[in-house]
Amino acid sequence: MSTNERSLVQQIWDFFCSLKLTIFLLITLAITSIIGTIIPQFPNIDERYWATISATKRALYEKLGFFDMYHSWWFLALLALFTINLIACSIKRLPHVFKFVSEPATTLSEMQQKIFPSRDFKLASSLEESKDRLAASLGAEFAKPVITKVDHQYHLFAQKNPWCRLGVYVVHFSIVVIFVGAIIGNLFGYKGFVAIVEGETINAIQARSGKTIPLGFEVRCDQFTVTFYDAPGGGPSGMPKEFKSILTLTENGKEIPDYKHVRLVVNEPLTYKGITFYQSSYGPASDPTAFFFSVTNRSSGASEQIALRPGAQTKLSDGRSASIVDLTDNPGEGLVATLRVTGSGEPQFFRVYKEQPSLDDLRGDRLIFTFTGTDAKMYTGLQVNKDPGVWVVWTGCIMMCLGLCIAFFMSHKRVWIVLSPGHARIFGNASKNQPAFQDEFEALAEKLHNQNI
Repeated sequence: MSTNERSLVQQIWDFFCSLKLTIFLLITLAITSIIGTIIPQFPNIDERYWATISATKRALYEKLGFFDMYHSWWFLALLALFTINLIACSIKRLPHVFKFVSEPATTLSEMQQKIFPSRDFKLASSLEESKDRLAASLGAEFAKPVITKVDHQYHLFAQKNPWCRLGVYVVHFSIVVIFVGAIIGNLFGYKGFVAIVEGETINAIQARSGKTIPLGFEVRCDQFTVTFYDAPGGGPSGMPKEFKSILTLTENGKEIPDYKHVRLVVNEPLTYKGITFYQSSYGPASDPTAFFFSVTNRSSGASEQIALRPGAQTKLSDGRSASIVDLTDNPGEGLVATLRVTGSGEPQFFRVYKEQPSLDDLRGDRLIFTFTGTDAKMYTGLQVNKDPGVWVVWTGCIMMCLGLCIAFFMSHKRVWIVLSPGHARIFGNASKNQPAFQDEFEALAEKLHNQNI
């Protein structure tokens, strides 16, 4: 019974140590990550997306966690299995590699002497003198050697960068550190969203789970502005060029000096007390009730500001009255107001374009109208993220870069010299990039030969 139990345990251990499992998990993680690229992820799901899929498909995607794939149970299970696989592989292979590095073979077997590149040269001095001279020269040209006497021979062994063989295990450990940082962020952090209307203040956000989380401080939106790219034919294209929030942070009603009127735009987040705010979206918070115009007298150049409200008339400086009869918001033109000016004579009807303020000058009237804005307030949509594990993740990323540099760009180089009376033979081996090492080995052998030792 105990034999069968040990056999089962060994089979489980071999399964987790399997290179095939590693390859399978890497391919699976790569393929499943495509889901998170193709399917919109919370909270950046446009309402128009729901119209493109059926109710059945939406329910299935929600059940499988496709709309929050990187936090779904099955994706986290794949990461956990991959972590266990890395740890098991490292535990199985690391002791052998560590012993290989810490207890190098200072003498060569006959088999190794047949395999490794070598070069012969004669000794001009006695065996003892040649041994001392070769040890000094090898230390100066390559690395300090270890001298071992075997029967009537001396074996000189020197090596460079032996610890680079552990670079791959640094990479393995860095992946585990990154996963630990992600787990810390998931357990003790949160991601959420908040919409703040211009002039208003919030002190809590709604997490992705739907839970309301207090921030511990207040965020006020002082102003929100958006600018658009110009369309090929002139006027706004409807595509936002930049949307910007001006925020002020307060604690207990008092403004924080370094966080007063802070500019927040896309790709320039704001961080305070470990909580980061990202500019995410925007929109109108209410319908406008007043529309503002600048009215300039063509002859005198004098200008006045007026507010027009639908259904009401406003007196102008020349005695006439102005009112709004229609408002449209066209994708290619922006906000357009149709005005009526009444006084002596027939009423005048004309359009004023908010995004083309100089257009009314062409009308030729004694008063020039320029659309300057409305009293409608905008809201700014902010993504909020608190991730206490982010520095653990960054530490893991730095370790991974270091481990990859060691594993790919450093080589464990070894040189042996076997001395017999009147004769020496040098051998060399490198863990990677053999062609480059061969040139280095030939140059070293040539230098030692020319010293006429």
